[in-house]
This record gives sequence, structure tokens and C-alpha cells, in this order.
Amino acid sequence: MNSLYLWLNIGSVSIPFLYSFHPKLKLYKRFKWLFLSLILTMVVFIPWDVIFTVHGIWGFNPDYFLGIKIFSLPLEEWLFFICIPFACVFTHYALLLYFPTLKLSQSATKYVAYILMAILAFLIVFNTDKWYTLINFTLAIPLTILTLKHNPKLLQHFFLTFLVMLIPFFIVNGVLTGSWIEHEVVWYNNAENLGLRMGTIPVEDSIYAYSMILMNLFLFEKFSS
Repeated sequence: MNSLYLWLNIGSVSIPFLYSFHPKLKLYKRFKWLFLSLILTMVVFIPWDVIFTVHGIWGFNPDYFLGIKIFSLPLEEWLFFICIPFACVFTHYALLLYFPTLKLSQSATKYVAYILMAILAFLIVFNTDKWYTLINFTLAIPLTILTLKHNPKLLQHFFLTFLVMLIPFFIVNGVLTGSWIEHEVVWYNNAENLGLRMGTIPVEDSIYAYSMILMNLFLFEKFSS
């Protein structure tokens, strides 16, 4: 069981990596831009992860990882920021390959973005003492504004492809937070979040995934264009 987190990472990325060489998708031709995007996104998320781990806002069950740590984080947590976003970027473009019309109108995209930001801002105002909620939701708002201004077409597609990505997200993150296993791989201090769970998954994790994936896609499209 001490390799469970590692196998979740490998299982998540293996098929997307292999199909990145599909002759129609040809994602492999843009690997250098994708990995640059992954690294830059890690520059944002890894320090956040380290600080939250050190201060007990979340933590990791040693029963489920190999025991190798880098800056207080398990090796598998570092791999998470490579494997999961890679799989999500692949999923986004694979969906667009087979469903090119999968997008919202420009006006609908703006409405969704504004409503999302309004909800997040409202929750921030009333939960400034909860660090996971505060930092997580605060990042999502300027990231959405930036994308809406500089690459609105990305949001037109992403708001729909993200809904599809939530399916594997609930499976993988469900296991990480304790679904179907005896103990959770990642534990959370509920005093630092809203205390609302989707099964075993804190509701904040959905916005965390939203920001992490959108940041990778935004950077990837910026570089590869």
C-alpha cells in the first residue's frame, strides 16, 4: 500500500502519454511547451503546498507513499503536479479533436466567468480565517480574469471540458481523500476550509483543480502559439 500514491500518478498519466503520439492529436510535437507550462505552474503551486504542509493545513499519510521527501513533500506529490495536469491537458485537446464544437458562446462564457468569480469573492469575504479557502479562491479569480481578457476562446472550451475532467478527478481525488480505502492518503485540517465535502473531497479541491489545469492550459497555449 505504500506505493498507492505513486500508482495513482502513473495510472493517471500512462494512457494520455501514449495517446499523445496519436497521428491526429500530435501533442508530442508540443511537449517542450507543455513541460515548460507544467514547470511554471509548479512554481506557483509547490511553494503553496510546502507552506500548507509545514503549517498543518493538510498533510500526507506515510502509509501510502514511498517515504522520499523533498522540501517536506512526498516525491509522489511532486509527480502529482506533472502527471495530473498532463493528463488533463491531453483530455482537453482530445475532447476538442473529437468534439470541435464543444464550447459556450462568448456571452455565456462571460456570464459563467462573472458568476463564478462573484461566488468565490462572496465566500472569500466571509471566510478570511480559512487559509485553504482564502488562498485557493483568491488565485482562481485573477486567473479567470486574465484568461477572459487574453484568451477568451480557451474559457469557451474549458468551462465544458473541465466538467468532463471532473469525472476522473472525483475518482483519483476520491481515493486520495479516503474513498474506498481504509485511511486517506491526503488529510485536511477542516478548520482551514469550508468543511463541505463532496463524498470525501473538500469542495475547495474542485477550484484547486480548476486553477491548476487552467493555468497550465493558458501558459501552454501562450507558448505554443
